[in-house]
Amino acid sequence: MKENKPEVSVIITAYNEERFIGRCLRSIANQNFPGMEYEVIVVNDASTDKTSYALELFGDSIKVINNKKNIGLPASINKGIKAAKGDFLVRLDADDYVNVNYLNFLHYFLEVNTEYDAVACDYFLFDNSENWIEKCDSSQKPIGCGIMFRTKHLLDIGLYDESFKVHEDKDMRLRFEAKYKIGHLNVPLYRYRKHENNITNNDDLMSYHENELKIKHGNL
Repeated sequence: MKENKPEVSVIITAYNEERFIGRCLRSIANQNFPGMEYEVIVVNDASTDKTSYALELFGDSIKVINNKKNIGLPASINKGIKAAKGDFLVRLDADDYVNVNYLNFLHYFLEVNTEYDAVACDYFLFDNSENWIEKCDSSQKPIGCGIMFRTKHLLDIGLYDESFKVHEDKDMRLRFEAKYKIGHLNVPLYRYRKHENNITNNDDLMSYHENELKIKHGNL
């Protein structure tokens, strides 16, 4: 019997996310979108906490790729993309979660607006206890997740640049928008969790890769 090909691939990368990965996976499992129409691929980047155990609780509902050593975020994302089978692809960070209509609305937008090659939704900013902080417009404050792409176009631009440990999303988006068009869905479907362990809190790392962006792309 021929295996059904998923329409959408969801890529989640995780490194020591035992606190939040369950919330993330429950939100993507509870989608208003047919289960056979999407796959969930989790790349466990050699976590040293109980992330692996948390993933086992979800059984065959997710596909897990275990890195033998820590290779970083962009390389892990690329690994997930290369394993994806869907014509559409979306990222979800392991410490974030999404609205029940996340996949449905983004997929429908691209299905009916064929002139767009990707679409970004707005998002809510939450704290560790899931208290609402603010609603954010993704066209004014873009983030790396909450964007659904046509997978073939991500492959065409060469995926993520693995030399960027942060700002990998900015680099990819600059290259993507040089050739393709990203739409904007003014609906907050993504929940971005702000906490003390966000890598964006590392000022030195952020500054270094901001400079690397300027070298690669010129003044932004």
